[in-house]
Amino acid sequence: MDPSLIVGALMGAGMIGFLLLIRFKDLPQPTPVSPFRHLDERKASIYENLRDLQFEYRVDKLSDHDYQTTKLELQKELARVLAETDRIKAEMGMQPTVAAAPAKAAPVSAVKPNTCPSCGASFEKSLKFCGECGKPMEVTQ
Repeated sequence: MDPSLIVGALMGAGMIGFLLLIRFKDLPQPTPVSPFRHLDERKASIYENLRDLQFEYRVDKLSDHDYQTTKLELQKELARVLAETDRIKAEMGMQPTVAAAPAKAAPVSAVKPNTCPSCGASFEKSLKFCGECGKPMEVTQ
């Protein structure tokens, strides 16, 4: 018999024996999966979709009605995701997400044309609703 064949068979048997002798207690513990991971991924996806939607609206790929309808649907879905996150946190005894206090609106007389009175974002063209915060813009005549 060929000696290289015997050496190869012994090496193969040694590798299989090594794999079979691994004990579970010697394996590292898997990292725990966060119960919020899928919700965080979904929230990030919704925010990305909102940014894409806003961009497409600004380059006039969407009508005002389509933009507002789609934006409202995405905001409702985001609210559901945040509510689910808060529900899980409450079950775990954690503090729920606290929304930031809304920014105070600038006085109407101090608002520049094409500038949102709520968040102060400026736009090149006149809009009915702010592209940043979604609140109604001041109508200029």
